[in-house]
Amino acid sequence: MKAVRLALALVAAACGVATAADWPSDNKLNGNAFLPPGLQKLQADPIGSPVALWLERGLALWSERTGTASCQGCHGAIESMKAAAPAFPRLAPGGQSLVNLEDQIVTCRGRTGHPEAKLEDEDVLALSAALHHVAKGMPISVRPAAGQEAQWQARLGHGAQLFATRIGRINLACVHCHEQSIGKQMRADVISPGNPTGFPIYRMSWQRPGSIDRRLRACYSGVQAVLPPAGAPELRDLELYLKVRANGMPLDGPSIRR
Repeated sequence: MKAVRLALALVAAACGVATAADWPSDNKLNGNAFLPPGLQKLQADPIGSPVALWLERGLALWSERTGTASCQGCHGAIESMKAAAPAFPRLAPGGQSLVNLEDQIVTCRGRTGHPEAKLEDEDVLALSAALHHVAKGMPISVRPAAGQEAQWQARLGHGAQLFATRIGRINLACVHCHEQSIGKQMRADVISPGNPTGFPIYRMSWQRPGSIDRRLRACYSGVQAVLPPAGAPELRDLELYLKVRANGMPLDGPSIRR
């Protein structure tokens, strides 16, 4: 415990961490509870929020036909897909790879004439935003499929291990911030429990939306660790653990962050 306090003290000296008495420390809160009033107001504005533009684009892409194919042609109205986003990540058939929602969108884009699609492409993020929007209020429900329990549990166990493993020059683990330092202030940010209910996020510092994959990689950068490549298995395992940790919490994305 002394080592943890020392590491957090070093971060405080380097980055300006301070306890903020008016911020909550409940580990079951979503990220919106840690936004300042100005960003909360912007997020609630259906016209002024930058998220609105991405939602509009995603809804248009859902019905857009490329040749003879479209998302709607395969899946029907997007409103019928409200149970999709809460169930990712999940193991692909065969159990060899763990895929999140953006991975699945990239695969589907390839089937509809866009083989060049990447995780952080604007169209992929717009579709993710639209699918999360129609699922708003639905509880996260990440479970193994029948016959995949052993592989799923192994990936979950690895994700839990990653959450508790110190990395980087700062020598911190996810648990030190997102369980032991909830409600403390680091520069302009207040540390939240890290519950992944609000993705994709429109981060003001990015000036565009980003997936949970990008946000996790940003955390690696924040503790000065070697960044895994986008889509790396360890990022999917960590996402799986975070989603299972938040099972039952309602989705509330896409959302705005600092």
